[in-house]
Amino acid sequence: MGSGGVQETGEGPDEVAVSGAERASFDTSVAHIARVYDYWLGGKDNFAADRAAAEQAIAAYPDIVLSVRANRAFLARVVRYLAGEAGIRQFLDIGTGIPSASNTHEVAQSVAPESRVVYVDNDPVVLTHARALLASGPHGVTSYLDADLRGTGRVLTAAAHTLDFSRPVGVMLMAILQHVGNAENPYATVAALLDAMPAGSYLALSHPASDIEAEAQGELARRLNQTMAEKVTLRDRAQVARFFDGLELVEPGLVRVPQWRPASEAEASSPAGLWGGVGRKN
Repeated sequence: MGSGGVQETGEGPDEVAVSGAERASFDTSVAHIARVYDYWLGGKDNFAADRAAAEQAIAAYPDIVLSVRANRAFLARVVRYLAGEAGIRQFLDIGTGIPSASNTHEVAQSVAPESRVVYVDNDPVVLTHARALLASGPHGVTSYLDADLRGTGRVLTAAAHTLDFSRPVGVMLMAILQHVGNAENPYATVAALLDAMPAGSYLALSHPASDIEAEAQGELARRLNQTMAEKVTLRDRAQVARFFDGLELVEPGLVRVPQWRPASEAEASSPAGLWGGVGRKN
């Protein structure tokens, strides 16, 4: 679990710092999912252990690279929908990862410049890139929180510096819940987040599937679990659907991520071993 720390940019104070913004040194010999994901996306913010783990995963499931790119495109489409059609102006993006193209604040503020975004991650390499995540437009606000999804109370308390929880929020959990094992009750974690949100808020998530290309995905998970500190738990469609219990699913429902409101037939047919969906709290 992260040690804590918030930094913020936008129309308020130039920076809000809470103790723990600078993390201690970390072990680069152990792969971390944020850096493995960065490698799959073609980034350079990774170490030898991350690259080795990523290549082992590619060998098990060659479509993983296309899959993570499809997930990133899904994120952008979801944020564009939430900021546009749904009118959401606040976003809580947990499991942010290393900045890439079309970050949540960039997409949201391109639609609604006043959008406010809180990013949450617990990888120290992501923290070093926080300035890129804090590059808010002049009319909005972005902040970065060094924390762990499982520490929901602290996440919500710190996020309240930037977000107004009396107004709807888009909660983004993109390819993060697979790192919360069944013994840790991920459903309770998600429920705790949603309980703090008012009616009109949305949950958007994607999750690696145990029932899409099951054999290859299972081997991918096995290899990652041998090399990464964060273990992977694949879930089938019914198990992922449980995260949306009590919410109204937005059309087209829970689908493979490329099939959620794709921009083209080519995008819809992209390989991707993740379920994705968006639900509204009424």
